[in-house]
Amino acid sequence: MNLEKKVYKKLLEVPKGKVTTYGELAKAVGLKNGQRAIGRIMNKNEFPVIIPCHRVIQANGKIGGYAYGKEVKTNMLQIEGIKIQQGKILDWEKRIYRF
Repeated sequence: MNLEKKVYKKLLEVPKGKVTTYGELAKAVGLKNGQRAIGRIMNKNEFPVIIPCHRVIQANGKIGGYAYGKEVKTNMLQIEGIKIQQGKILDWEKRIYRF
């Protein structure tokens, strides 16, 4: 299985209402310091409705980038029940999904 498929498969474990970080996802697939690689893979996601790349955030609780824009990512996360203020997830430590 190639790295992209491995990452997407692992990301499917993150339930609605939860988020994970680029670093957590990298560690979960065996990439040491692979946050940037995860970001590139998320940016290439051809199936954002199926593969929930909007649930991957920065380690500081900020939502980070999204291929379709931060506003779309914010809206998607809020629909899933995540509260966001000024681009940062409120109580994100309680929302984090660790593999």
